[in-house]
Amino acid sequence: MYAGWKQFLNWLDLHRKQRLILLPETSKYKILIIRLSSLGDVLLTTPVIRALSKKYPNSQIDYVVKKQYSSSLRYNPLISSLYIYEKEKARGIKDQIRKAKYNLIFDLQNNWRSCSLTFELRTEIKRFKKPTLKKLLLVWTKINLLKEIKPIPMRYAETTNLQLDDKGLDLFIPESINPKLEPGKKYIGICPGAKHFTKRWPEEYFIELGIRLKNQNCTVVIFGGKDDLELCKSVSSKIESSINLCNNDDLLQTAIDMKQCKHIICNDSGLMHTATAVEVPITAIFGSTVREFGFIPFLSDDTILENNSLSCRPCSHIGRSSCPQKHFKCMKEISPNTVFDHVKSFL
Repeated sequence: MYAGWKQFLNWLDLHRKQRLILLPETSKYKILIIRLSSLGDVLLTTPVIRALSKKYPNSQIDYVVKKQYSSSLRYNPLISSLYIYEKEKARGIKDQIRKAKYNLIFDLQNNWRSCSLTFELRTEIKRFKKPTLKKLLLVWTKINLLKEIKPIPMRYAETTNLQLDDKGLDLFIPESINPKLEPGKKYIGICPGAKHFTKRWPEEYFIELGIRLKNQNCTVVIFGGKDDLELCKSVSSKIESSINLCNNDDLLQTAIDMKQCKHIICNDSGLMHTATAVEVPITAIFGSTVREFGFIPFLSDDTILENNSLSCRPCSHIGRSSCPQKHFKCMKEISPNTVFDHVKSFL
């Protein structure tokens, strides 16, 4: 059975391959990147933006992204224009794309929304080749054809036929934004939120960890977005002298405050990639998802803690609202003591 699946998927990959037009690197082109969501996925495209700018230095690079993630790109000097995607304005954006007459379009989202923006365009379009079948095979049968752990930026680069440099993610913050934290203090950040339940280390574990860090003369700083407001408030209330900087999705304020921290402890979430982009060492706790999916910290000083003893992992490639096995061992068996002992080495 395994050999048959492997042969089928290799055949599918072969027939999906598309040859990228080799454009003279000295000419000026109009290039469009489409990645609508989510925060981490958008940040993971920034090495590709750099690579395109280096390969075609005289070219214009534009980008289509959802409004709630646009601040991650707004101040990127390599991007000429941002199209802010909203469902009700999709037709208007499609018209603007058609009139702009791009030489190359890279659809790094490759779903029905992104495809609809470029439908019927007579432009060279390269779409991100998602390993969807391999992911589903790993989730549902535990047959692993993703044994080579390849970070998402490298998979994006394969779509664009580009060579990435040795730098990590980019997140540009204007000088007008000032940190709320005083410089020079022993801040340790924690990010208790994540979109899906099975990607969240238990709240009580973050609290226990925070108390132990506080007893090591650290000031615990709590980060999150608007979906994490209640969670962060609850965690902060139980850690004496902690600073709750959870906000209404003000990404750039969060990022500049993260830069003041010595270390960040987080789940597999958008804020994990945010901390990576501002070059703060991180400890990431993975539950229902695994490294093989590629959404790991990219070229950063990081450690991933995960429970590799379970046969039920991964149970999803994006996360679930509850543990299908009802025990949630993937997170519960990673104890606060384990995380504390690891983080202590950075202190």
